Amino acid sequence: MASDAPATIHPSAVIEEGARIGPGCSIGPFCHIGPEVVLGQGVELKSHVVIAGDTVIGEGTVIFPFASLGQIPQDLKYRGEKTRLEIGARNRIREYVTMNCGTAGGGGLTKVGDDGLFMANCHVAHDVTIGDRVILVNSVAIAGHCVIEDDVIVGGLSGVHQWVRIGRGAIIGALSMVTADVIPHGLVAGPRAALEGLNLVGLKRHGIDRAEISALRALYAELGAGNFREQARARAEQGSDSAMVREVLDFILGPSDRSFLTPQ
Repeated sequence: MASDAPATIHPSAVIEEGARIGPGCSIGPFCHIGPEVVLGQGVELKSHVVIAGDTVIGEGTVIFPFASLGQIPQDLKYRGEKTRLEIGARNRIREYVTMNCGTAGGGGLTKVGDDGLFMANCHVAHDVTIGDRVILVNSVAIAGHCVIEDDVIVGGLSGVHQWVRIGRGAIIGALSMVTADVIPHGLVAGPRAALEGLNLVGLKRHGIDRAEISALRALYAELGAGNFREQARARAEQGSDSAMVREVLDFILGPSDRSFLTPQ
C-alpha cells in the first residue's frame, strides 16, 4: 500500500499491497481495498466498503456502508479480461450501491463523472458512461452500455434498458422502465416509459432563456410526426436552429441501436 500521510485508516480495514491511498483519505472499519485501487485526495469510506479491480475514485468522494465498487460485471460474456472503473470527484455513493468494471466488448471502461448522488441500492452496470451532477434515486438499475449525460435525474425504482442513452437535463419519473433513448431535457414516466413533456423545472433552474424553452417546446410538438430522424437530419444540415434545439437534433442523429421515445 502506498499512502500519502495524513490518511486515517481504521485498524480493521484491509488494504492490499499496491493500493494507492491519497492524502486526507478516511477509511472506516471493515473496509476492503484491492491492490489496483487508487483513492484520490480526501476520499471517505464510512465502513464495510469493498473496492476491487482497477478502480480509480476521484477526490472528495464519500462512500457509505456496504457499497461494492469495481467488481467483475454481471455479464456471462466476461472472461476475466483487464477492464476498469473510473469514478470522478465529489460523488456521494450511498448504502449498497454497486458499480461494475467494463467488458472488452464494451470498450473496457465504466465511467462516472463528478458531483453525482447515487442513493441506496442503485446499480451501475458494465460499460456505462455517466456524466456530471447525475442523481440516481433509490434502487435505480442502469443496464450495460448505457450513456447518462450531465444533469440527469432518474427517479426511484426505475430501470434503464441496456444501450439506452439519456440526454442532458432529462428527468425520469419514479417506477419507470426506459427502453428507448430519451432526448435532452425530456420528461419521461410510466411502466413502459413514454415521453410526457420537457423537464421545464430543470430548464428554469439552470437559467435557460425563455426563447430557448419556447423553441424546445415547438420541437417537442413535432417529434411524433412521421420519420422525424429524416426531418432532424435536414434541419441539422440547415443549421438555423437555436443552440438547445441543435443539441436535441444532434442527440437524435447520434450513434444508437435504439429508437428514441416520442410523445404519446
